[in-house]
Amino acid sequence: MIQRTTIRFWIPLLALGVFFPVALAQMLGLRYDVEYEAIGYSTNAPTDRLGQLSRQIEEGAATLEFEGENGYLASLLTALGIESDSQVLVFSKTSVQTSRITPENPRAIYFDDDVYVAWTPGSGSLELAAMDADLGPVFYTLDQTEDATPRIERKTAVCLQCHDSYSMTGGGVPRFIIGSGYTGARGELVSHEAWIITSDRTPLRSRWGGWYVTGTHGEQGHLGNLVVRDPAELQDLDLLATGNVTDLGTLIDPEHYLGGHSDIAALMVIEHQVAFQNTITRVNFDTRQALHDERARNREAGRDEALVSEDTTRLIQGITEPLVRAILFVGEARIEGPIRGTSGFAARFADGGPKDSEGRSLRQLDLTTRLFRYPCSYLIYSEAFDSLPDIVKDDVYRRLREVLGGDVSPGDFAHLTSSDRAAILEILEDTKPDFRAARAR
Repeated sequence: MIQRTTIRFWIPLLALGVFFPVALAQMLGLRYDVEYEAIGYSTNAPTDRLGQLSRQIEEGAATLEFEGENGYLASLLTALGIESDSQVLVFSKTSVQTSRITPENPRAIYFDDDVYVAWTPGSGSLELAAMDADLGPVFYTLDQTEDATPRIERKTAVCLQCHDSYSMTGGGVPRFIIGSGYTGARGELVSHEAWIITSDRTPLRSRWGGWYVTGTHGEQGHLGNLVVRDPAELQDLDLLATGNVTDLGTLIDPEHYLGGHSDIAALMVIEHQVAFQNTITRVNFDTRQALHDERARNREAGRDEALVSEDTTRLIQGITEPLVRAILFVGEARIEGPIRGTSGFAARFADGGPKDSEGRSLRQLDLTTRLFRYPCSYLIYSEAFDSLPDIVKDDVYRRLREVLGGDVSPGDFAHLTSSDRAAILEILEDTKPDFRAARAR
């Protein structure tokens, strides 16, 4: 029961730094070839925190202050409760701000668990995104022009040219994107073929091309801080030559930014977070569409619409399994030594989550052999996870109990030691009420 609309235009992929006609994109509106009827991405109003703040500003219940060259940036971060120690800097032209972004003038991204704010010095707008519990990633802009009632404006056409999981063909699911690629002196990608989407599964040596990275990581190399001025350099690349940078001032003039860092710990957290949120979105869209189609079949057959067949149950279990694996960090790239950031991000982030009776938290970082001390994603507490259909959460909880309780062979979960499994299970029992309640059902 999926609606199809054919769009006969070919628009190059902005995420790889290629120009596309913005005016044409705006005329097209929502560009999906396939609209998930059960989601209504283009028609339903977002409920995420940026959408809420936008309505509060329109109603006069909230205001933003315009301050100098940063415009609304600092005021917006304060209104959203986002800290400047989350700042990470990207200098590749992987944004609509292609004319502004260079290695000397990188784009700053600030984030918390469900909102992202991007600012490029000299730009006429802030780029914003939020994780909506029902719609997944939703994209906005805020004009950097002083106004009594600044407007946070939702975007679909322009942003979905890249932030669509089928990219140029449409028909996918909205997604956040973080990538890595060799970047030249003007911020251009030296090789489009070498640009990759990154996550916590990506080896460090392939991460952060086109990003600045401050922090120490020992003998582990990465692609951060590398500006390719001659493609011949790629033949004999020393990944440690630009690593272990603790002073951003050795790379750029940080005067215009809210912090003097592009923290390696923040980069590692945002990579996990983005990949996990994309997985939640895919599971949410596909499950809700499957249930929507099941209800339609039941209506046509004169059955109770709430009935879920065995075939659909098995289908949803298959849809859900990637989320279980993402929660438990299956395939996470191993860290080969201590990693330390240069801001207060790591300590503040670790202190922010619910703690069990022994003071343990899923937000505690490891940064020695893996990202988290207890390899179970803190995003299991998120509104997006809590808003998933009950059939998904019940299946996730069932699988978590199987894995953590040792009722399945280690297989892909062999990275979890017996002590890991016991600790994670105890933390979830103590801090996640619906996980505890699901055991009794």
